[in-house]
Amino acid sequence: MTSHIFHRLRSFVLGCAAALVLMASGSPLQAQTVAVMVNGEPITNYDIEQRSKLNFLTTRKKPARQDIINELIDEKVKVKEGKKFGVEPTSSDVDQSYAQMGSRMRMSADQLDKTLEGQGIRPDTLKARLKAEIVWTSLVRGRFKGSLQVGEKDVAAAAQAAGNEKLETEAFEYQMRPVVLIVPKGSAPSLFEARRKEAEALRNRVQTCEEANAVFKSLQNATIRTVVTKTSADLPAVLRDILDKTPIGHLTAPEQTRQGIEMVALCGRKPTTIDTPKKREIRDKMYVEKYEARSKSYLQEVRKAAMIEYR
Repeated sequence: MTSHIFHRLRSFVLGCAAALVLMASGSPLQAQTVAVMVNGEPITNYDIEQRSKLNFLTTRKKPARQDIINELIDEKVKVKEGKKFGVEPTSSDVDQSYAQMGSRMRMSADQLDKTLEGQGIRPDTLKARLKAEIVWTSLVRGRFKGSLQVGEKDVAAAAQAAGNEKLETEAFEYQMRPVVLIVPKGSAPSLFEARRKEAEALRNRVQTCEEANAVFKSLQNATIRTVVTKTSADLPAVLRDILDKTPIGHLTAPEQTRQGIEMVALCGRKPTTIDTPKKREIRDKMYVEKYEARSKSYLQEVRKAAMIEYR
């Protein structure tokens, strides 16, 4: 009799424990059922459901179940391949990528969380996809860097085929040394104004980059940075116009920034040639084509070697 009661009590406790585990998962039993095993790691029906919702949110098209499964399998094998070569982004790397995605959509990370949750999607669903993308991009670019390079002859040939487009244009190369008169954060406007007047006085005094180096290294709460070289293509039109009007060795007009009052000592300006926008477009397109082809073939290799078991 005692044994029978003990057996019933034990069954009740085990049943409660199982129910608690199920409730803690936050999903029905069916959703937690394993659909596919990839190299010993499960893809559940819940994973498939979540990714389907995410893809529908971005494409507004209902994806085929098998397409979602293939996508999740690809991500599993990509992450495993990354581990083999020591490519393992940290959670902070993934969070940063997630925040950047939100920023591009003019949202904070918290706002992106709420947007996804409002559609019944866990943020971790998107983060898992981002992690796989980070791993794979790093792997393909790192392992096949040489074969992805686009040569000048190839670009020229492609440009000729497109109608003998002009590949280079005249420009200037600027050598600059940024300088800062530091103003502590939270300082009164009067301090900014005082340092601005100091900057104007220095503009009249400095005639060469050597003088700028000596002056700013001797000043308190001031700094001069190392030489930065940029071409016309690297700079916004407004800054190019300012540099073109600044005599060599002189300082540009002072500007207030978060660090204080900043100027630029123009150390050199010489004619050069740069790639035309069309040439850069052709080069970028050729690189993307090479990358996508290499990525596709590499993924096929990795997938063939994977242990994939449908349940």
